[in-house]
Order: sequence, then structure tokens, then C-alpha cells
Amino acid sequence: MRYGEDGAGLPEHIGGYAVERELGAGGMGTVYLARSRGGRAVAVKVARPELASDPHFRERFRAEVAAARSVGGFHTAPVVDADPAAEAPWLATAYVPGPTLAGLLDAEGPMDEARLRQLGAALAEALEAIHRCGLVHRDLKPGNIIMASDGPRVLDFGIARALESPRLTATGMAFGTPGFLAPEQAQGQEVGPAADVFALGAVLVAAAGGSAFGAGTPMGMMYRSVHEPPDLTAVPDGLRPVVSSCLAKSPDQRPTLAHLLDLIVPAIARYSPTVAIPPPPSHAPHIPAPVYQAPAGYGYGGGYGGGAPPADDLVFLAVAPDSALMIDDMGVTLDFRFRSLQFGWDEIRTVQYAPEGPKHLRVVVHLHDGTAHPCLLAARRRSRLKAWLQDLPMILACFT
Repeated sequence: MRYGEDGAGLPEHIGGYAVERELGAGGMGTVYLARSRGGRAVAVKVARPELASDPHFRERFRAEVAAARSVGGFHTAPVVDADPAAEAPWLATAYVPGPTLAGLLDAEGPMDEARLRQLGAALAEALEAIHRCGLVHRDLKPGNIIMASDGPRVLDFGIARALESPRLTATGMAFGTPGFLAPEQAQGQEVGPAADVFALGAVLVAAAGGSAFGAGTPMGMMYRSVHEPPDLTAVPDGLRPVVSSCLAKSPDQRPTLAHLLDLIVPAIARYSPTVAIPPPPSHAPHIPAPVYQAPAGYGYGGGYGGGAPPADDLVFLAVAPDSALMIDDMGVTLDFRFRSLQFGWDEIRTVQYAPEGPKHLRVVVHLHDGTAHPCLLAARRRSRLKAWLQDLPMILACFT
């Protein structure tokens, strides 16, 4: 049974788990609330069929499972089962009740300095656990953080990569989120643990009620993250120097997580939960919909805990010296040195692409009005061009 396909009814079972309801769906797949035979609540993430048919995606999915298994602990939602070899690969994690940070902020508003420090320290500990396993999260954002009763849980390792895997880190697929992407990530360069520190700084700005790189188009936010200073006006004065250091343009200028913990919480302090949510009962009742409603585009749990992967979690990004291409659920963006063109999927008739020489990719967007808009991208290496050509069919299959 192809669990990732749209259909009138829910699948009855996925593996050995009885499905109760759909928690959400996004670019990577669908997340269901299900029960084990013993009544344990789990969140089951199932890949979309068009992704599952791609061998490179399966390679990434296996890495996702290994990443989530290796971190464990109270920093994430623990993996309880998985089947990367299934017709539609799936991953089951413990269900973590609670709103996302995005949902909490939408419901309660910005955090004060004390709560921001608690949040920052908890996220720094979570990222330390991830980095100790040789991983980089690459997509830390408010929608990927569950505010559980015992503290924040960092979720969605769908884009985590083993640092030692060149194929997985060289891909042209960008699963990060503009506004939280480090400059090196936005430019398609090598990404290390310092990129997660940058994202943590952007998360703290959001939790304070601001936006480090403003709003607008994804390309615009990425440009500002690379070339312009962050907007820290919403951050309390006492925390502003710390957040500013996290958002340094150069990875070498950002603090390590150990140093960041010292800056955020200078002395050993008694921990109190960032948000008080009653613990779940020892038995396994039916879990109703969460009280906090997240804004559109976030959902619950980011994929591993309480639920839905964001609708914008699948993005193709190809960055060249004089141009850039981005494809997501909204459409296609062609970015040039002095102008940017954006086309929604309702405007687009076809997207054609072909290599041009050993290191160039030509993409042409044909619109229903008969116009055609070309873009020539120069790859730094032949391997990068090869990765673009491997991943473009998969991303276009998701949105066309």
C-alpha cells in the first residue's frame, strides 16, 4: 500500500501501528498519529511516493533514520521504529505533546529576557547532543521546536547529514528555511556546526518578537543574511550582544555551543520549564488536537514529535556567482544581480533544464502567457552540476 498517496481514507496500519488521524502533510510526506499494539502514541512520518522512487532520497532517508537514532535522549523525540526499505519509507517516533515554538509565540506573544535565556540554553544543549553524534541539524527554526513539559525538543532531522558523507552534503537540495539560514548555507558552501549556532540566534530573535532578516521573498531574506546586519531591535539589551555573536557572518566568529551556554547562563541555575504544560497521563487516552494553533506554514512538531512537516520544507536552491534558482511549493524564483523574477505555479506551463558545457545549467521557465524566462547557472564544480541534474527531476515531480 502506498501510504504517502492522497486518498479518501486513512491507511489502517503502517507497519505494526494503527493509524488514528493525519497530523499534517508537507513537501517531504505525511505525518500520522498512530498507536502501537500496547497503546503507545507515535508520530509516523511517511515519504511521498514520488520521493520514495528516487534512490538519492532513500539514501537521505536512511541517513535521517540513523541521525535520529544516534541522538536520542531528552533533546529530541526518540525513534521507536522505521522501515527505510518499504515501498513508501516511514519513520515512527514517540509522540511529544505540546505546541511548536511558533504556535506558542502566536498564542502568547514574545518572550521576556529570562524565558529567552532558558530557551537559548535548552536549544544549545540540544544542538550539543546533535553535534556530538557528528551531525548538523541545518534547519533549526520555531516550527521545528516542540515546547514540551520538560523543556524544548528539537525535531525534524529530515535534513540532517552525517558530516563524513560527501554525497549527502554536496547535493543541490536546500532544506533550510530562509531567515534562519547561515550565510554559508545560503550560498551553497560547506556547512558545519556553526550554521546551527547562527540559526539558534535567529530563533531567539523570533522568540523575542522580531525577525533577524526581515520579511519578503526567500531570496531577499537570504541576500540580507549574507550581506546585511541582523535586525536585533526586538532583543532585550542584556541578551543582544550574545545573539549578535551567534549571527556573525563568518562561522569562525560565532561562539561554540559550550561558550554560548556560559554567555546565556553564566552560573549554574535551577532550571524551570520554558512553558508549563501538564504531563500526559500514564494511560493512553485518545489525544485531542493541541490547544495552541500554529500559524500557517508551521504546523505541529516539524515531523518527529507532535506532527506536521511544514508545507515549505522541500526547497531546491542552486546558487551561482551571478544568478540563483529557487523552486519551492510557491513556484520558481530566478534571481539575477540586479533583478529578481518570481512565478507562481498557476502561471507556469513548463520548466525546462539542460546542462550547457561541463559546469553550466540552463533553466527556462515557460509561462501560460507564452513568454519564456531563461537563467544560466555556473556551478563551481562539475559535481555540483551533477547534483543539480539529479535533484531537479525529483523536486519538479513534487510540485508539477
